Amino acid sequence: MKALSFLAAFIGGAAVGAAVGILFAPEKGTETRDKIAEALRKRGIKLNRKEMDSLVDEIADEIKSAEEV
Repeated sequence: MKALSFLAAFIGGAAVGAAVGILFAPEKGTETRDKIAEALRKRGIKLNRKEMDSLVDEIADEIKSAEEV
């Protein structure tokens, strides 16, 4: 059970890290969101446009608050 928890945390961290890297890439926001959506789809996670926008906004807010500290 502990190994499964570690694996889930690792995968979650890798996904967030990849999303953060993509968010800081010098591309248009729509292109970035499309890349994030495609990366999630490849991993079997399907989100509609509203859910994707919410996820991206949440990640961006967390990054901004971390930068302020």
